[in-house]
Amino acid sequence: MTLRRSLWAAAADLYHQSWRLVVLHAMLGVFLVGVVLTSLAIRPAILLVVLLGPAVAAVMHCTVTLAQTEELRLTEAVVGLRRHWRRGLALGVLVAAAAILGAIAVPFYSTAGAWAWPLAALSVYVLLVFALFQLALWPLAVFEEARPFRAVVRDAALVVGRRPLGFAGLALALVFVNVIGVAAAILPFLTLTIAYSFLVSAHFALPKNPAREV
Repeated sequence: MTLRRSLWAAAADLYHQSWRLVVLHAMLGVFLVGVVLTSLAIRPAILLVVLLGPAVAAVMHCTVTLAQTEELRLTEAVVGLRRHWRRGLALGVLVAAAAILGAIAVPFYSTAGAWAWPLAALSVYVLLVFALFQLALWPLAVFEEARPFRAVVRDAALVVGRRPLGFAGLALALVFVNVIGVAAAILPFLTLTIAYSFLVSAHFALPKNPAREV
C-alpha cells in the first residue's frame, strides 16, 4: 500500500473498531506506566522494560488481525500474547539494548570533545534508522510468525530498504499524529493516536489482503 492509502485504511479501521482499540491500548498504557515507575524506583528492575515486548506484540497481533480482516475481538489480545510472547521478548531485548547503547554513546561522544561530534551525530542517526526499522519489524514479526526471527529481521530490512522514503514519510506522519495526541492532553485521544499509529504501520509494512477493499 502507498502511504496515503495506508493512512485512509487505518482511519477506516479505527472508526469501526475505536472502542476496542481504546481498551487495548489503554491496558498497554497502564502496563507501560507500571513498568516504567517500577524501573525508576528499583534500579535492577529496568530489566522489566523487556517485558513490554510481549504486551506490545499482543496488541500488534490485534492490529495486524484488524488490518488484514477488518474484524477484531478483544479476546485476540489473549491469543496474541499466547502466540507471540517469545518473539515479543526478543523484540523487547532488541529495543532495550539499542536504547541502553544509545543512552551511553550519545552523551559520551557529545561531551568527549570536538573530534567526537561526528560520532555523536552518527549515533543519533543510527538510533533514528533503528526506530524507523521498528515500523516494519513489529508488524512483520507478528505477520510472519512461522518464519525464524532472523529471517523476519532480514525481511523487515528489505522492506524498509525498498521504500526508505516511504517509511521516512510514515515516521513523520506518525510523529505529527502523536504530537497532536500529546497536545490534546486527553488520554482517550492519545490512546487513539497510538492505536492509529499501529494500524498505519501494519497497513504500510504488510502485503494487502486481496479479500478486503480499501
